[in-house]
Amino acid sequence: MKKPIVILSLFALFVFGCQSARNFTQQKASSKKGMVSAAHPLAVKAGSKMLALGGNAADAAIASAFALAVVEPSMSGLGGRQQIILRLPNGEIHGIDASSQSPMNYDTTVVKPKRHGYTTIGIPGVVAGLCRLHQMYGSLSLAVLLEPAISYAEEGFELLAGEAKRHALVAAQLADSEGARQYFMDDNGKTFPAGHHLVQKDLAAVLKAIALGGKDAFYKGEIAQKIADDMQKNGGLVNLQDLAKYEAKEAQLVSGNYRAYDLHGLWLPSFGAITIEILHILENWPMSDLAEAERITVINEAIQAAYSDRSKQYEEGNMAKRLCSKEYAKEVAQKIKAKGISMEIGKDVPSSWTAAIGHTTHLSTADANGMMVALTQSNGPLMGSKVASPGLGFMYAVSLGEYLGIFSPNQRVSSHISPMLVTKDGEPFLALGAAGGARIIPAVVQLIHRVIDQDMAIDHALAAARIYPNRDTLELENHKGIQWEKAVIDQLERNAYPLKFIDRKGRFARVHAVRYHAKKKKWVGGADPDWEGAASPPKK
Repeated sequence: MKKPIVILSLFALFVFGCQSARNFTQQKASSKKGMVSAAHPLAVKAGSKMLALGGNAADAAIASAFALAVVEPSMSGLGGRQQIILRLPNGEIHGIDASSQSPMNYDTTVVKPKRHGYTTIGIPGVVAGLCRLHQMYGSLSLAVLLEPAISYAEEGFELLAGEAKRHALVAAQLADSEGARQYFMDDNGKTFPAGHHLVQKDLAAVLKAIALGGKDAFYKGEIAQKIADDMQKNGGLVNLQDLAKYEAKEAQLVSGNYRAYDLHGLWLPSFGAITIEILHILENWPMSDLAEAERITVINEAIQAAYSDRSKQYEEGNMAKRLCSKEYAKEVAQKIKAKGISMEIGKDVPSSWTAAIGHTTHLSTADANGMMVALTQSNGPLMGSKVASPGLGFMYAVSLGEYLGIFSPNQRVSSHISPMLVTKDGEPFLALGAAGGARIIPAVVQLIHRVIDQDMAIDHALAAARIYPNRDTLELENHKGIQWEKAVIDQLERNAYPLKFIDRKGRFARVHAVRYHAKKKKWVGGADPDWEGAASPPKK
């Protein structure tokens, strides 16, 4: 369903200039006119401006996502993968699969990808995903939507402390790539410090081409030729034919229901079915009435049980229906009540399933007409492949090799990405998702549980301590601002769980969400307090 395109003169556009995050650093906001929540204040600024220009939630998501590709390159970018789910004003739910894809000549018996480098690079999906979102559901012109990202790249912006730190963590690997050195390191081979004014002229040129030519400007022609030439020169597998054939697809939806609230997620290559399975398992307990230690115990075992089912997603048969059925969840709950569950990781699983931290970004948007968008995009792991092509300016995601798993040629790579929508009686309620690898799903589940079962406001739910079952150990978020009661810890220890307290922020995923209050006809947005993101209503 194509929306009418509003053409704005470039003279009518705002001028971004040298950008700082001032005035967009609030992590909770409310409005009747819509909302944007994302992992960087400048991305929120871009999206909220689109709403102020009369754009819809899809427009806001597109502008924010392109902006994130500029200002948060450690987490995502034009060379990455993406999954989108959205609710239209008429109540229809749609999804877009723009995950990265294995090249046609990918042969694991010949090519053994390393942890980073050209052999880990698959066909990027982000640009195709955002262009499909624009073509199908956008209302403003692509040139308008890309103007903030172009400005951030061309005029520069202040590097946030967290982003600078992440670059420094992988400085040695970045130094292996001519392009990465060119764009993210100084003449002395050092990454840039917090507050550095980062200008990315080559990336701006790529974004300008997309603004004029859409998807084809990236996957065909000069940009595609530069990608293919760089791959061939350095042992990469992606070629011109791979790029020209890539398409963002209509994603397969999965659905469920949690205490009268309808759940909407995406099937593979997203793990939305696992998210829904966990919530269906929890529904077999009166979660709002449980004592804290018992509540944590149930959540822990529900996650362990569903995580033991991750490999089942790749089995033959209608596993989407099976894993999302309440009958199956009831069977699992009965096993938990009888003897508990121990997570079965299995052998030869992707390293992303057991990594201590994951690197991705998520944004959620909504407008006054009830459109909601939940969009997750990733270069994962940190700075992706650690490769940028000279002359283009963006990092490529890791798609091939053991990080995400071994996939066949032309196959979409899957991950724990799980953007979700929650509705009630057909009306909007929540749009959310998270960054953080295998910790994405538990974080999404726990926020939905706290909002629905514990009636928490978004900011309180985002700030509440999270848990994560790591094999036979229950990890507990325990950094500054979080305090566990001794009685709860004592009870958890009596439950025979080995406990591990994690005192570093951001290690239990980073959630960005928007919620609709139907009685007040008001949107409330929240940004994860463990990150440097923001939430904002429409702003000029």
